[in-house]
Amino acid sequence: MSPSLTATDLLPREKLAASGRAALSDEELIALFLRTGIPGCNVMELSRDLIRKAGSLANLGRMEADDLQSLCKGIGIAKAATLTAAFELGRRAIQEEKAQVSINTAQDVYDYLAPEMLWHVQEHIVVLLLDIRKKLIRKVDLTVGSLTASLIHPRDIFRAAIKHNAHCFILAHNHPSGDPSPSEADRLLTDSVEKAGKIMHIRMIDHVVIGTASATRDQPYYSFRPPSFTAGELADAVYTV
Repeated sequence: MSPSLTATDLLPREKLAASGRAALSDEELIALFLRTGIPGCNVMELSRDLIRKAGSLANLGRMEADDLQSLCKGIGIAKAATLTAAFELGRRAIQEEKAQVSINTAQDVYDYLAPEMLWHVQEHIVVLLLDIRKKLIRKVDLTVGSLTASLIHPRDIFRAAIKHNAHCFILAHNHPSGDPSPSEADRLLTDSVEKAGKIMHIRMIDHVVIGTASATRDQPYYSFRPPSFTAGELADAVYTV
């Protein structure tokens, strides 16, 4: 670095080379992917404008390419596709890393799913298929519902569990409102899946509703798991039919 220049004087690419990626601001990182600005707006101004119009970096990250083009009329498909691909790559890297750990508690479920599910504006139901050691085999997306409800049948869950030879599974879905309190439909679904699990001998060890953190509630999720069960008991327990 030239003695006459400070890190803040450098362009994003040069700043990254000199100080590492963590030294860059959100706007500078976005500018690296956009590469150039648009008429009347340089690349840094464009980056700041995108975050401002989206409301937050998180909101920007959940957008598809066509959303970005609608957000800023001067952005073409190449810039929009590059930026959305960058966000998706980062999300997948996080999911891959988390897939290597065991999932034993509702907090584990929340930590694994929240980075993705909190972005959804509709209800998404997923199932986490686990082996006998509670290692994640696969996350299966089951259905997307309306803003207020999702429809699913237990057979969809057990079809996936059997296909991937799961020992047990965890059902999870988000509440776009942010309030994880279970609805009557949530309770009915939990009951029907538990009953089906007894027949199939594939245990549903929990159903977790993903919400958002709030000062008015103790935790940003709701767990249907009976409090009398410990993680070890759940792993070892068998159904009698």
